Amino acid sequence: MKKAVQREHVRRASALPDSERLAGLRDLYPDAFAEGKVDFDKLRGLLGGEIDERPERYSFTWAGKRDAIRLLQAPSRAALIPCPEESIDFEHTGHVFIEGENLEALKLLYKAYFGRVKMIYIDPPYNTGHDFIYPDNYADPLATYLQLTGQQDAVGNLLTSNPETSGRYHSAWLSMMYPRLFLARQLLREDGVIFVSIDDTEVANLRLLMNEIFGEENFVSNIIWEKKFSPQNDDMYIAAAHDHILLYARSMESWRPSLLPRSEKANIRYQNPDNDPRGPWSSGDLTTKTKAKGHSYPITSPTGKVFYPTTGRQWGLALETFQKLSADNRIWFGATENNIPRVKQFLSEVQKGIVPISIWKHTDVGHNQEAKQELNSIFKDAPLDFETPKPSRLIKRMLQIAASENGSIVLDFFAGTCTTAQAVLEFNREDGGDRRFIMVQLPEPTGNKQYPTIAEIGKERIRRVLAKLKSENAGQLSLPSPAQLEDLGFRVFKMAPSAFKPWVGEAAEPEAYARQLELQTDPLVEGWKPQDVIWEVALREGFGLDAQVVPVAGLEARAIWRVTDPAREQSFVICLADRIDLAAVRPLNLGREDLFICRDAALDDEAAANLALQCRLKTI
Repeated sequence: MKKAVQREHVRRASALPDSERLAGLRDLYPDAFAEGKVDFDKLRGLLGGEIDERPERYSFTWAGKRDAIRLLQAPSRAALIPCPEESIDFEHTGHVFIEGENLEALKLLYKAYFGRVKMIYIDPPYNTGHDFIYPDNYADPLATYLQLTGQQDAVGNLLTSNPETSGRYHSAWLSMMYPRLFLARQLLREDGVIFVSIDDTEVANLRLLMNEIFGEENFVSNIIWEKKFSPQNDDMYIAAAHDHILLYARSMESWRPSLLPRSEKANIRYQNPDNDPRGPWSSGDLTTKTKAKGHSYPITSPTGKVFYPTTGRQWGLALETFQKLSADNRIWFGATENNIPRVKQFLSEVQKGIVPISIWKHTDVGHNQEAKQELNSIFKDAPLDFETPKPSRLIKRMLQIAASENGSIVLDFFAGTCTTAQAVLEFNREDGGDRRFIMVQLPEPTGNKQYPTIAEIGKERIRRVLAKLKSENAGQLSLPSPAQLEDLGFRVFKMAPSAFKPWVGEAAEPEAYARQLELQTDPLVEGWKPQDVIWEVALREGFGLDAQVVPVAGLEARAIWRVTDPAREQSFVICLADRIDLAAVRPLNLGREDLFICRDAALDDEAAANLALQCRLKTI
């Protein structure tokens, strides 16, 4: 029979999100595994006193949490198909827009982008009772998405409101957020961070949820954003003028925020009233509440006045240190030399930037009204009505703090109208950076005939921002410059059913089982397209969506392509021909480390045996 030679097959579903954690557990406690599964009794014994067996202990749970965990652990059988016709400069760009359900998309991205994303920003539904949420189908979430987008005939709607009268009002929202945040953490680099916008309705629950997923020790800040600049008199109690932005690090030990650039406003308080040759300076308090031995000595001013620390405080410097600073003219007693001493801080010696603070004023990062005006200035021909869009200045502040490094990947999987994409493109232009974005947006209906879904608005916004940036380049000299080297394109991928036939498992009747085996002789569905199959295989193999897919020179007629991931500096060759002739693939010069992927039905035993000896062979 044809199966005499054993083949390694390409996966038909995404990698399991828990695989990395299980692998880590196996490395630490190999003797806690039996027959490939965790033996919890053995693990409990190995951990000894580390197991908490108290009848009551602190935990965070809600109705539906187990279902959310089961949904997280189910692999995705969806695919992302390329749409060059909706993209700009598809072959050369590294920016990506994914139209699809974000949980399925995160699972598909898991293997290729595990530990690679520098910054995530999301603006999820706020759960106000009218916002849309994602009531996931625990049996088959992909089927629900396909029904919504008209790719399957069925009655169903992915989007529903979550009224406050619902008995599971908070639980439904938490169940929606849990698997998405879990996967988001897996995608972050060790020095990566996530920003999540939220209002007062769910901020307390979100904080607990993120503590569980990211670890309470990795909480950085609850940033207060002033989203409105004038009060609303129609509010019955207190007008809400702010939103929360929860900031968590993947690892607090590995992440440090970038300093914000100093402004003229920050520098203006530095003066030079005594004409110190070291330049402008500002004076700082010399006292502290910290108790330390020998820090309550008297200080005498040039006029002879003696000062002691005020009640409950001490000098912040030891006497010896104070004397050195005084000798270096770094102690200031005021213009009359008769005031309480303060220490000079020279502008030339302070940090080159400013440490970010937790209150973001609308004057610095924009507000909701500015965001509406910004969106409508882009869509002048078709004004859009969104209640609470975010201004691009707000996202740029996050990029300044968390994605200043060149090559940073920025992910937004509740992309909406793609403010994050605009912020990345414009900020790259402003500072010469080369950040890349990945946007994920569900095609939520808008009721707008010109732009029937939010995904369509997002894609069009990116196109118009790119057009504006390109127009700014017009008329420049044709010399190499950062503006001409920047990435001014984006790739569009859409979620679709897999090109692989589903395997339904062992059938009860032998005849049915035999028919199933017969169907799997060629596992590709009828009408499959080569580019769709190539990209599905690439993602399954962990290659990013910025990979290059090119026909192998001289072998174009034999349906052979080379797929290269620039970030991993790896490639594989894929052949989708019906039959493989060894002589035809000989020009590839495949070596032991080269990965060659082809259709299982295209190989006979001799070809399979020879290729398996020659290279790393996988079959579809």
